[in-house]
Amino acid sequence: MNTHNLPKMFYSYREGWQYLIEIHPGVRKLFTTFVLPMSLIPPVMLLYALLVMPGGVFPELVPAITVGEALAAAVAFFLAELAMVALMASIIQQMGDVVDATPTYQDAFLLAAVAPTPLWISALALFVPITWFNALVVAVAWVASAALIYHGVYPLFRLEDKSKARVMGTFVLMAGIIAWMALLVVLALAMSMIIGLRG
Repeated sequence: MNTHNLPKMFYSYREGWQYLIEIHPGVRKLFTTFVLPMSLIPPVMLLYALLVMPGGVFPELVPAITVGEALAAAVAFFLAELAMVALMASIIQQMGDVVDATPTYQDAFLLAAVAPTPLWISALALFVPITWFNALVVAVAWVASAALIYHGVYPLFRLEDKSKARVMGTFVLMAGIIAWMALLVVLALAMSMIIGLRG
């Protein structure tokens, strides 16, 4: 995917989206060239936050977390991210019924891959070990993801009017929030299991 089009996609129903529609990347290609590398950002930054800046953003564990423990948590989170993109694509495809649309899985996967881009990038804020700053960056990333969803649904699913796009976008956004919360639960469970295994 050509990321130089991304800024236009936040505010336009056409700019950037039309390019994606024209090149129509396959699910496998989009997964390997975009989703996979972008999904690596949060786990790598999690490792950084836990090992290099312990206690800076996340509570410091006592005794301190080991490299192996942090790596296990990061791998679990990474795998959950990948699974969530595929699951979201399936959910988005089924949501087409809400607005009498029949998106292909490929189009649904395209939206599921593009929409979380700001959230993936927001993990870079962990370089700044200030909790409120990271919370603010995540909030801005959510607004940006919502903009991508609302502007992407209309052209990708070839909807007749923008009101249907808003309805569909709202459903996709709600599903995305639930998916994001599920990822945080996976991370919390992974950390709990790691701490539990210490005893």
